[in-house]
Amino acid sequence: MKKIGVLFGLVLLTSWGVKAQDQLTEVYSREHIPNKTPVPYEYIREADVMWSKVVYRMIDLRQKQNLPLYYPTKPIGDRMSLVDLLLYGIDNEGVRAFSTNDPLNEFTAQMTLDDIDKAFDAGLDTIITTDPISGELVPQIIERERKTDEVKKILVKEKWFFDKNASVMKVRIVGICPIRAYFRLDDRGMPTEDFQQKQTMWIYFPEVRPLLSNHEVFNRFNDSQRTSFDDFFMQRRFASHIFAMSNVYDNRWINSYTVGVDAMIEADKLKDWMFEIEHDLWEY
Repeated sequence: MKKIGVLFGLVLLTSWGVKAQDQLTEVYSREHIPNKTPVPYEYIREADVMWSKVVYRMIDLRQKQNLPLYYPTKPIGDRMSLVDLLLYGIDNEGVRAFSTNDPLNEFTAQMTLDDIDKAFDAGLDTIITTDPISGELVPQIIERERKTDEVKKILVKEKWFFDKNASVMKVRIVGICPIRAYFRLDDRGMPTEDFQQKQTMWIYFPEVRPLLSNHEVFNRFNDSQRTSFDDFFMQRRFASHIFAMSNVYDNRWINSYTVGVDAMIEADKLKDWMFEIEHDLWEY
């Protein structure tokens, strides 16, 4: 009985200590988002799908509506950007990353941690420094961190389909791919005028939904009414434009045959075409 009483007291002290620590930054315990689970997908019968298309969308993180996905560039407490959260899931939660070399993006080739570090330009470097005692030049090994702040765009793979059972067009996100945008460095480590955009990895969205549903997206109007990353995507709160659609020409991207304003006009044409498809398939 004495041992049981001691254990009970330790449990009370531990729980009180955790609550006391939470009270240092919060006036209440935040439990809604950390304990949240993603809303499961509804069952779809193949016979009910009258029409479907694979659509790629580009999310520009520099747009005001998408800033909650980009900031903070470095984690602040439990706040993380989307890319930092995905990398956290890969390092700690068993989330898988897939290679971008697959032309169909079917999530077949899984990446290793070394591949992911290489995609984000992380690794070991050797620099020459001056020894403060002897004054001689000596090599020093430094570690480069993952350059997550260079991720300025997110490529999203979606499946759009018309469900005749509900007589409505529906969409499900299949995968997301962070894209680094940066100026290439020369041999001396100085930035050049060569601007590059590089796909880093593909994440299978249904697999990462539990992680996204347990982390908050910053709300610039109200800190107590934040939503989860999963809700942010499922409720379509991001701004984007169509970047490609499955087609007979080896699924070519829009930017492979037009650029600039013409590319945006082409994206709008595809969006209008999908709207017309939905309208034509409605049952009144």
